[in-house]
This record gives sequence, structure tokens and C-alpha cells, in this order.
Amino acid sequence: MSFAKGQELLKLAMMATSRSGVSLEEIVEEWGCSHRTAQRMTDALQAAFPQTEAVDGDDRKRRWRIHAKAIAPLLTPSAEELAALAAAISQLEADQMTAEATTLRQLQAKVRALLPPGAGTRLAVDEEALLEALGHAARPGPQPVMNSEVNAAISDALKGPFLLRIAYRRRTQDKPSERVVAPHGLLLGVRRYLVARDTAKKVPRLQHYRVEEIYSAEVLAESFDIDPGFSLSAHAEKGFGSYESEAQHGEVVWRFSPDAADHARRFVFHPTQTVEEEKDGSLLVRFRASGYLEMCWHLYTWGKSVEVLQPAALREMVNGHQREFEALP
Repeated sequence: MSFAKGQELLKLAMMATSRSGVSLEEIVEEWGCSHRTAQRMTDALQAAFPQTEAVDGDDRKRRWRIHAKAIAPLLTPSAEELAALAAAISQLEADQMTAEATTLRQLQAKVRALLPPGAGTRLAVDEEALLEALGHAARPGPQPVMNSEVNAAISDALKGPFLLRIAYRRRTQDKPSERVVAPHGLLLGVRRYLVARDTAKKVPRLQHYRVEEIYSAEVLAESFDIDPGFSLSAHAEKGFGSYESEAQHGEVVWRFSPDAADHARRFVFHPTQTVEEEKDGSLLVRFRASGYLEMCWHLYTWGKSVEVLQPAALREMVNGHQREFEALP
């Protein structure tokens, strides 16, 4: 058996350690192979790991299962995997997501504790070299200062989910006011927004709360049901950035000049975007979103290389504020 096939077999064995095991259909989907090839792979799995059990489920599908202990000695993490884990921790810390960084650091400690004797030193050297080559560092630039206690409370409330009592200050307020909210998720960007429903409001509408303006947060013992059909990713797509407004939501059309078209083609401005090339070499980008102000902030970096065709309100906000830049974003 070649080294590559050995790696594929080990990957299959890892899939078989799940509670339900692995089926032929899942093998076909994972490897993009034929049904017959999937059968040969299960034959090889049983030959390499005699502990493999073939069980027919209630759905009449055969699934192959292996107890995790049978392959645990073969699952030593690679230096690349350890480096990726360390880089993820660094990124969470840079984003001031201390609760998540702490959890991932605990996982890192558990993984290192399970390394076979003698492997730790060798992997540590390779991991250090990889991290140095990646040049991972916190992204420079301004960012809001976060309250670690507030971050931890939000994280705990989202796990429940539990209601959250917060002291929040709107920009029009001199002092923060207390409210009880039902948190549905967290939007990450230049700013972080807590997506939540104010329980005191008669209309159960989701609102965005700037996390840096939450002065205190307390997790309550009372749980709640997430709104039926809610999807954080679908909700996030309603905005260009972290801000979302139902009144502003609609079609957005930008035209990038021929000189900037190639550069703009390498950007994903929004998950729903479509692009269209014009005869003169310019590029039309279309998507549906809200958040005119955040769009203006980004459009400014393109200077006179971009023209807003729709909506009219955004075009009026941009006009007169373009300037020439020596370089594109």
C-alpha cells in the first residue's frame, strides 16, 4: 500500500470512529468515488483494522464502526495541525475573544498531553518553525477596547441560550440603561455586534448591540427558544458589514472602471454578489444588502475607480467625496 493510500485509509478509520460509523454513501460523497470503489475501501478497512464492526441500521444501510481506542495511537497530530491551532488561538486573542481563546488553549493542552513520548520535542521544533514562517501577528489598526467580563457573559449566554441582562448605552444616551435581551448570535467585523431581541419590546424584532457599548452583562438562569427558522449566516447577509437595516435593504450596483476591474474581480464584496463585464472593460458588481454608511467607508478606499449606480441614496452619499489614490485597496 502506498503512503497516500495509507493516509486515506487512516482518514476512513477516523470517520468510522463516529457514534454512527460510516456508510458507503458517505464514503462516495467524501472521496467522490464510485460505489464499487467505496466497497473496496471498506474491505481494506476491515483488513487493516480487524476490530471493525459492520452493522445494518434501521434504515437498512450498512455502517462500519471502529472504537476510537483502536486507532488512538495512530492519531498523533502533525506540526501543521499544531501550528494551525496555535494560530487560531492568537487570532482569537487579537480579536479580544478571550473566552473562546481560553477554551481553545485548554484543548491545545489536552492535545499536547496525549502526544506519544518523544514526539513532543520534535513536533514543537517543527511547529515553531511553521509559526515563524506564517508570520502570524495581530492585525494592526484601531479597534474598540473590549471588556473581558462582558465577553465571557455573552459567550455563556449564547451556549444556553440564556437571557442576558445588560447595561447598554446608545449613542444618543448620556448614561447606559438596563435591559434584558435574548441573544441569538455575534457578528464579527471592525466592530462586534450582539444580535439579540429586547424582551421588553412588544414586537419580537432582532436588534444589533455594539459590544463595546455594553458596560456590564449578567447571565440569567432563564432560558428561551431561538426564533424559528433563524439563521445567523442568513441574517448577516442582510448587511454589507455588521449593520443591518430593513429599510435600507435592497439591490446594490457598483461599476468599477476598466483600470480597477481586474483588482475588483479578486474581491468578494458580499456573499450574494454577481459580476458582469461590460464592453469597455469595466466591471459591474451586484448584490443585495443594507448598511450605506459601511459601504461608504469601503467605497472611499477605491476613490474615483468606482461609481455607485444603485441605490440612489447611496450614490448621493458618495458623490463629492471621491478622490484619487495612488494605490487601490
